[in-house]
Amino acid sequence: MKLIVGLGNPGLFLANSRHNVGFSVVKALSKIHKAALKKEKGIPALTGKIKIGQQALMLAMPVTFMNLSGSAVAGLVKRHKVDLENLLVVCDDLDLEFSRLKLKPTGSSGGHRGLKSIIEALNTGAFTRLRIGIGRPRLGVNSSDYVLSRFTKQEQKEVKTIIESAAQCCLSWVTQGIEKTMNIFNMQGEK
Repeated sequence: MKLIVGLGNPGLFLANSRHNVGFSVVKALSKIHKAALKKEKGIPALTGKIKIGQQALMLAMPVTFMNLSGSAVAGLVKRHKVDLENLLVVCDDLDLEFSRLKLKPTGSSGGHRGLKSIIEALNTGAFTRLRIGIGRPRLGVNSSDYVLSRFTKQEQKEVKTIIESAAQCCLSWVTQGIEKTMNIFNMQGEK
């Protein structure tokens, strides 16, 4: 089984914030494949199962706050016996320009607290992550405030396309593998 986890923060107030693009991608995938996301018993996450061809795929969104995502991810990996090469975590990235996608097979947290929590809970950074560029805040704006803010009206015009592209990247990862998917999606949006 493969597992795609979208990171975000629970609650309506933060629902459309920059920090919640991971949730948006998982919701888009669940909508495309008509998979209801339901509470996973004993694990703080919403999950839904689908099949892509012959490949079983679980979609998940931790219902903890971002910096506590590791407990949910570790619980899902253990319960469903997911090999770490079959785990994809989708999250926002301040260090990528707005709309850029970057898929990596392994790495550090890069300062992202959700990834840090997952790395600590799994005791490794050896899992795939899809980072979605949300851009940097303008001078004088606190990074924490920025990631919890909503996209500007101009950015909102592009967000749907970005989420769709990220969802396609996830599906390519499932069907085509990491190398081919990186070659396709990591080049898009490069300036």
